[in-house]
Amino acid sequence: MLSLQNIAIHYSKVPAVHDVSIEVNEGEIVALVGGNGNGKSSTLRAVAGLNPVAHGKIVFDSQDVTGVPAHRRTGLGLSLVPEGRRLFPKLTVEKNLRLGAFTRRDAIEIEQSLDYVFDMFPILKGRRHQIAGTMSGGEQQMLAISRGLMAKPRLLMLDEPSWGIAPKLVTKILDTIQQINAAGITILVVEQNVKRALEIAHRAYVLQTGRIVLAGSGKELLGNPDIQKAYLGL
Repeated sequence: MLSLQNIAIHYSKVPAVHDVSIEVNEGEIVALVGGNGNGKSSTLRAVAGLNPVAHGKIVFDSQDVTGVPAHRRTGLGLSLVPEGRRLFPKLTVEKNLRLGAFTRRDAIEIEQSLDYVFDMFPILKGRRHQIAGTMSGGEQQMLAISRGLMAKPRLLMLDEPSWGIAPKLVTKILDTIQQINAAGITILVVEQNVKRALEIAHRAYVLQTGRIVLAGSGKELLGNPDIQKAYLGL
């Protein structure tokens, strides 16, 4: 479904990502893991069209989208839930959700998507008229994921979904990611909780200093001594 072919990303001519190549097959959960500042978020933003690539190619569903603007990529089925959630804090829960569907035109299908996310996160239905900025971190993350789903994506990208939320809610968020995947949506996730990310991922890539240094199934990488030492404290 998604192929990154030797992409490089620069910030003010300073390289941040070097010749990264990854593939995401339809129906998978694929994780990008590694320490902070290693290019994981930059890679997701490049796929979404928010970071230009210095060279290389991004192919989605057999279409070269390297030069396609971000809003058109959303219309093609790519949706990003950004790090830090980036909600509209002064708007209600429902308005945030409806803004997630801005590329869609079928009013009936939009209402069906609202029902879907409210079923997934019932707390949002009870707070549909609440101002988003007054919600807890965990509730805001549920809203951010739901807003991403309102675009009706084929590939949902999640950047640090457990960032800034209470530990007891991390399990719920990651379980929900698996539920979304089971419903037929392909997932590409960047996650600081390496252990949990590898537990839910079919496959994963390890980024270090902007380069892919390891790749394999989630189970394989969980058992890798280098991963255990570097990220799991074993």
